[in-house]
Amino acid sequence: MTGFELGTDGPGTILTAVDGSITSLRAGAYAAGLARRQHAHLLVVTVATTSSLAAMAPGALAVLSDTAEQLAAEVQGEAKRYLDRLALTGELIRVQGDPYTEIVRLADERRVDGVVVGASAKAGHRIVGSLATRLVRAGKWPVTVVP
Repeated sequence: MTGFELGTDGPGTILTAVDGSITSLRAGAYAAGLARRQHAHLLVVTVATTSSLAAMAPGALAVLSDTAEQLAAEVQGEAKRYLDRLALTGELIRVQGDPYTEIVRLADERRVDGVVVGASAKAGHRIVGSLATRLVRAGKWPVTVVP
């Protein structure tokens, strides 16, 4: 029989994706509270995305990429202030690309114990599938979807 291991219950690392939408901000707040209560490391990811249609208009891709990067920087700044207010240590990561691909990549690289995302409010996601649904279907980590 093995001995009892102190401090191994609960998640070690929680990843949350925040994009500035109200549901993602709720998810970030929920993940921060969960990390605080569980004494877990919090990984806050913001993915700057640009529409594939932007490449069709000359010069639009550069402008939209800059705008997406500025928005991601603002969201990360707000997340930093929130973490500081709660006296929580966490890691803020800003990447560019497809949100699903980047979240999966980071979750695998960092070997996270859970992913927290906000529910999609877009009507088209009922047909195509939302980010949250795709993460749940991946079946690699527990996924919490915050409304």
